[in-house]
Amino acid sequence: MLKRNGVLLTILFALGVTVCSVSYTFYQLYQTNQTKHNDNMFGKYALISQIYHTFLLKQISLPIFETNLAMYDLYPIEREMQYRQITKNAILLKENGNSAIELNRHIAPTAPYQSLVVNHIHASMLQDHGKIYFWIQSAHYPILLEDRSSTPYSPKNLLYSYATILTILLLSFGLILHRLSPLHRLRRQIASFGEGNMGVSFHMSGEDEIALIANELETTQNKIRALIDSRTLFLRNIMHELKTPIAKGRIVTTMLTDPKQQARFVSIFERLEGLITEFALIEEVSSGTQSKEKKAEFRLVDLIDEAIDMGLIESESVHREVKSSVMIEANFRLFATAIKNMIDNAIKYSSTNTMSIRMENNMIVFSNHGDPLTKPLSYYVEPFTKDHPTKDSFGLGLYIVNAILIEHGYCLAYERRGEENCFLFIPNKQMNLRGRVL
Repeated sequence: MLKRNGVLLTILFALGVTVCSVSYTFYQLYQTNQTKHNDNMFGKYALISQIYHTFLLKQISLPIFETNLAMYDLYPIEREMQYRQITKNAILLKENGNSAIELNRHIAPTAPYQSLVVNHIHASMLQDHGKIYFWIQSAHYPILLEDRSSTPYSPKNLLYSYATILTILLLSFGLILHRLSPLHRLRRQIASFGEGNMGVSFHMSGEDEIALIANELETTQNKIRALIDSRTLFLRNIMHELKTPIAKGRIVTTMLTDPKQQARFVSIFERLEGLITEFALIEEVSSGTQSKEKKAEFRLVDLIDEAIDMGLIESESVHREVKSSVMIEANFRLFATAIKNMIDNAIKYSSTNTMSIRMENNMIVFSNHGDPLTKPLSYYVEPFTKDHPTKDSFGLGLYIVNAILIEHGYCLAYERRGEENCFLFIPNKQMNLRGRVL
């Protein structure tokens, strides 16, 4: 699943990384701006501390102290309940503390010895319900001041920028996915065409790269369809033209008076008819048209009987060691043809003119007594190959067998067991466990 959607996953991964990077950047920017904003507001701390310390030294009265604070939009919270509620529930933005000695020296440098009163002042900047407060604490006179000229930091502008960039990113990646969406339809069309659906159309409007590829596939498909139609017409005509003289020849053969000559000509014409049938089957297997036919379960003994009847083989030449309960899921006609070719070859190359069929662990084994193969099995499954030129063989039997087995999910294998040649029909799953073909 991951491999089939690699492009989509890559795009989504890039989108995720981009969104995370942008989000982290804006988060860092938010924290930096908030810190700078709080630092700027906390700049009033030094001024408030000076006014507050002057009041503690009794250099100014309470009304003057409050008047000086009001000049900077700072107003004391006088109600005890409100004071407690704010100091308890407010958010701490920033805090700082200085020794009263240092403040006294800064305020009254001419007579520092008169103001060295140990009095620690602690200042905190608080936020509660959208308002800023300065909480000045000391041992003598703690006070909570509302700063009406300052407002808490608001990230609205930053959020608007973040939302805008995020929207642009999502729209951009959405546009990319939209432009790539025709690839999914094109993949399904190609798969359908590979399964033999010649009516599928690849045509796509537009002038982008995907549309150009789709239209080139449409042109290629039209050429392939024309070639297939031409080949089909050629094969039908040639089959018809070949069968006509063969039929006439068989009619003329019946007029021969010499039984020996008559039997010879009948054998020749039957061989020609068999070759034409094999050529037609080769065309059917190579073109893949047989894969459209439905498969069903059949008894293996019925398939063997059909193969013997198709090949006009004497039953005495075939030793069957197959239980009647063995079932095979197959196309009856094609699988019977494969069995027929195996029986025909086994008898033809047997020193005893007999062969046997048996089951071994879900494998169908065709064996005979004869000389071992001189070349690898891959040589014999190629068309028009033969091991004994003197034999009446055109090398089509095993080629057809191998093609039919591939369509049925089987592999053709060969083993030499003592004096026996054994050809095996092995299911692909079992073949993976056995290893390579011998």
